[in-house]
Amino acid sequence: MLARELAEPYPVVDLDTDAFAAARLLADQRLPGLIVNGDNGRPWTILPGSQVLRFVVPGYVQDDPALARVYDERHADQLFRPLATRSVRELLPRKPPELATLKGEDTAIEVAALMARLRSPLVAVLEGGEFLGAITVSRLLSMLLPEAP
Repeated sequence: MLARELAEPYPVVDLDTDAFAAARLLADQRLPGLIVNGDNGRPWTILPGSQVLRFVVPGYVQDDPALARVYDERHADQLFRPLATRSVRELLPRKPPELATLKGEDTAIEVAALMARLRSPLVAVLEGGEFLGAITVSRLLSMLLPEAP
């Protein structure tokens, strides 16, 4: 099976997209991450859901997970408020992750190898420089895994 056959329509955001809207898109569609267009309007990087969490969870709580127990539900709900005044650009790390990209004629095994090498839950499929769609690891596994014995 070729990448163009595996690719599905997938949400893409811009660097200036509202961070809260991007997080809501991740949550509502249960996505592992979002493809982010660069300033040139072409797919450039990925915003993993884990990066959104790194942005909202205080560093001292990330360093010492036992401190997470001091947050009650009311305070936990407030963790996401700063997203309302931020853009996707601000959520990205200084060195954004490489966007895993493939050509439409690449095979499913090439898709799997790239995902494994980059530890990426999704890849963008481009043909002639145009975005065809994305392949998530769950889509790839559903196509490659044989039926249970």
